[in-house]
Amino acid sequence: MTAEAPLLALQNVSKSFGGLHVIRDLSFSVARGQTVGLIGPNGAGKTTAFNMVSGVFIPDQGTVSFDGRDITNMASRRRIKLGIARSFQNVRLMQHLTVWENLLVGQHVRAAGLLNLLTPFRLIPNHRWRREVVAALDEMGLGAYADAMVSELPYGIRKRIDLVRATLAGASLLMLDEPAAGLNPVETQALTAHLEALKARGITLLIVEHDMHFVGTICDHVVVLNFGSKIAEGPLSVVQHDSVVRTAYLGAEQAA
Repeated sequence: MTAEAPLLALQNVSKSFGGLHVIRDLSFSVARGQTVGLIGPNGAGKTTAFNMVSGVFIPDQGTVSFDGRDITNMASRRRIKLGIARSFQNVRLMQHLTVWENLLVGQHVRAAGLLNLLTPFRLIPNHRWRREVVAALDEMGLGAYADAMVSELPYGIRKRIDLVRATLAGASLLMLDEPAAGLNPVETQALTAHLEALKARGITLLIVEHDMHFVGTICDHVVVLNFGSKIAEGPLSVVQHDSVVRTAYLGAEQAA
């Protein structure tokens, strides 16, 4: 039986800025339904690799494929429609709107045409998009915040609302940039439960993160970068004992 093709694949991807080689000949893949952590020391190239998947940067060489389709040179807005969504380390919700208003605005990528995009959902009782927003919030235990102003919410709740916004866009691959950054232990635990619920729905996750406890809890597989090159990959429980990885994180003397 032929193995199922990966949902996401980077093949021999490189990226330079001026004379600085940030990514060198990088290859890795993410299976459908898998949760992969992209980890490494500061300056390893994680964010650049992440941005080449989401379409912020175009590789100098190599290919990026999604669901069997070459998206290497595709605009980011078209990648969103294919099912790639991302959240940012700095939450990008609109502070002056309520939670459900933010989520409705985020659904514009699903509009089938200009007429649907301009539909005055405020004037239509029980509008379909609002029903979907309320259902998504309830599913993640956030229904009580639907009418709250974003500016009044704790940081951890805003991060989870941002995840709901990304999944409402119909994502099959959700990319998370340091989702646990700035969260206290209780907020991190709530975020972990939220991500486990998304995994149970079959959503594939690609995560850039420094919190190794969080990575070990949520990720099935990790890809380790250092100076733009892949130095290891596999389960975190195995990779963390690799001498090359330990040297990259700790330095030769400490690793020894």
